[in-house]
Amino acid sequence: MNIAEISELDEATRVEIEGFRTGTYLRLEVHNVSYEMVEHFDPCDPILVGGNSLGEENVGYMQAAFRITATAVVLEFNHAARIVKKIKLVGYPCKIFKKTALIKDMFTSDLEIARFEGAAVRTVSGIRGQVKKAAKKEIYQPKRKGDHPPEGIARCTFEDKILMSDIVFLRAWTQVDVPKFFNPLTTALQPREQTWQGMKTVSELWKEHDIPVPFNKDSLYKPIERKRRMFNPLVIPKSLQAALPFASKPKEIPKRSKPLIESRRAVVMEKDEKKMKKRKLKEKQKKKEHEAEKAKEDQLSRKRQREERRGRYREQDKLKKRMRRNADD
Repeated sequence: MNIAEISELDEATRVEIEGFRTGTYLRLEVHNVSYEMVEHFDPCDPILVGGNSLGEENVGYMQAAFRITATAVVLEFNHAARIVKKIKLVGYPCKIFKKTALIKDMFTSDLEIARFEGAAVRTVSGIRGQVKKAAKKEIYQPKRKGDHPPEGIARCTFEDKILMSDIVFLRAWTQVDVPKFFNPLTTALQPREQTWQGMKTVSELWKEHDIPVPFNKDSLYKPIERKRRMFNPLVIPKSLQAALPFASKPKEIPKRSKPLIESRRAVVMEKDEKKMKKRKLKEKQKKKEHEAEKAKEDQLSRKRQREERRGRYREQDKLKKRMRRNADD
């Protein structure tokens, strides 16, 4: 913008073209002001007036990335942001078919099951599955007339047949409602010699009144105790055993009440065999002593070589320093 051309214009036209210049005085009229603000007004304490940008008109949450210096860069501003937390739903099978099972204690109603249709589930043993839908009413057999089928039983399919002792869990996310709180500051309505003090936090109140911090027993970490699972022995059908190679066929050896005679009989060696055994033991002992002596000699040799290298490096260092001094002189 050419300042020389607009400097000859009148003030109103220049304001329309250039806008209000820095340092221009502006008079504001504010209505419905409390009398305390006028009574305790201090001209040494100015009041700053400003406006909100387009992104600050709505109340929302800012997503920022902090650096090591504790400064931040605003990445996103969205008043409709969703905050979620991770949950784990645990259930137990109540009826098992081939690769389908009815899971209880995971959901509380059929409406909740409909919300999680298609969600992935998993057993503790590692068998994966999927939530299909709520269990049919035909499965439930009422004991008395007028009884209603229980809700919250989900039909799930798995990649393999599960056991009644399996524990089924589902990992999901749930929305967290952030409480909204607005606390206006009234520092401009009191005399300047008074110090403004905000509301005490819950932690400060607990500390003043010597109240212990409450805790939830369910939130404490406890050791996991699981019952030991007993598996049935492997049974291979005879038709399949006939097709297996001999090395893979089960060896059915009956249990004996008394040990075999081969394990109880004594072995008596002849004189030549005793001499041969003693000779082998002596040779083995001599070999061990020789290896130990050789290892000791190698250690001493490495130590001696290390000392020689250190002495050589010291002499080279002294020679370099002497040559450097002669060059400086």
